[in-house]
Amino acid sequence: MDGQLVLRRVRLTSGEEVDVVIHEGRIVKVAPGGTETGDRIWESPGAYISSGWIDMHVHAFPELDPYGDDMDEIGVKQGVTTIVDAGSCGADRIGDLAISAHKAATRLFAFLNISRLGLLRIDELSNLDWIDRDKVLQAARAYPEFIVGLKARISGSVVGKSGLQPLYLAREFSQETGLPLMVHIGSAPPDIREVMPLIQGGDVVTHYLNGKSNNLFDEGGAPLEVLKDAIKRGVHLDVGHGTASFSFQVAEAAKMHGIDPDTISTDIYRGNRLNGPVYSMSNLLSKFLALGYSLSETIDRVTVRAAEWLGRPQLGRIQAGDEANLTLFQVVDKPVTLVDSEGVNKIASRQIEVKGVIVGDQFIEC
Repeated sequence: MDGQLVLRRVRLTSGEEVDVVIHEGRIVKVAPGGTETGDRIWESPGAYISSGWIDMHVHAFPELDPYGDDMDEIGVKQGVTTIVDAGSCGADRIGDLAISAHKAATRLFAFLNISRLGLLRIDELSNLDWIDRDKVLQAARAYPEFIVGLKARISGSVVGKSGLQPLYLAREFSQETGLPLMVHIGSAPPDIREVMPLIQGGDVVTHYLNGKSNNLFDEGGAPLEVLKDAIKRGVHLDVGHGTASFSFQVAEAAKMHGIDPDTISTDIYRGNRLNGPVYSMSNLLSKFLALGYSLSETIDRVTVRAAEWLGRPQLGRIQAGDEANLTLFQVVDKPVTLVDSEGVNKIASRQIEVKGVIVGDQFIEC
C-alpha cells in the first residue's frame, strides 16, 4: 500500500465509529469517525473493524489428506489473519510446516502432535512406539516461537487400545516443556469422565460442543461435573467445529447453563471448507449470532480472547504503533441456512460477511 491509508467511518463491535490511519504497515492513529484524510480512503457503509481474526484450530499442511489445506485459503482469504495448526504435524514434519509458514500472508503457529507421525495416519496414537519423548522435546526446543502447545487427540478411533496412556504421556511432555495441551475429545473409549480430570488449567479442550454420546453434557443438557470442575481449574473451552464436532442442540444447552466458549475455532480443512459443514470462519461466527451471542461476544472470541491465550495481546487489539493486523466485515440482514455437524439446519436472519484484511502493508480483499 503506497502512502497513508484511512479506513474511514468503520465501526467497532461496541458500535463506536472510528477512522483508522495506516502508514507503512503500521497503525499510526485511531481517531473519531470522519475526522481523518489520507492518500487513500477506504469506506464502506456499515462496515465493522476488528483486530485480525484468529482461528485456534485449523489443519494447514496441504500435503495431508484428508486433514490438510492451503494456509491462505483458510486464512487471509477468509478474513483470518492468524491461524493455529492443531497437530497436523508431529516431530517428523513440524520443521516443514514451520518453513511453509514463511510462504503465506497468513500468520501461522502450531500445536505439535505428540505422535511423531502427526496426521499422516488418523490413528496416530494407537501405537505407543510412535510417541517419542526425545523427539517431542527436541522439536519444542527447535521451534520455541512457532510451537504454542502440544496436541493429543483422545478419542477411540485415534488411541485404539492405547486408551488413556497417550494423555498421560502428553501430560508428562507438557510438564517437561512448559507447553500447554490441546486435547481433542470425541467418541469413547476412553470415557470423557476419565479424560477431563487429566486436563489442567491453561490447557485447551477442543470440540467441547460435540454431539457425540461421549460429550460433556447429560441427556437433559446439563453440564457434567467433570466439565464444571475443569472450568473451575481454568481449562480453556474451544469450539473446534469440524466435520463431526459441533451440535446446535449441545451449544444451546451450553449457553443456557452459562458454559460459553473461550475461543471459537473452525477445525477447517479442505473437505469441510469446500463441502461443509464448516465452509468459513464467517459462517461459523454467524452460527454464534444465531445462538444469541452478541456481535461483541462473538468477535471477542476470535480476537481478544484468542490473543490472550496465545500470550500475544497485540494480536487482539487496534492500537497506534502496532503492526496493522485487521479484519473488515459486515453484518448483513438476510436469511441464511446454517448447518451443524449433525446435519441440523438453523435458519438465521443475519450473517457475517468478510470484506477484507490488512496484514502489515497488504490490503487483501476477501
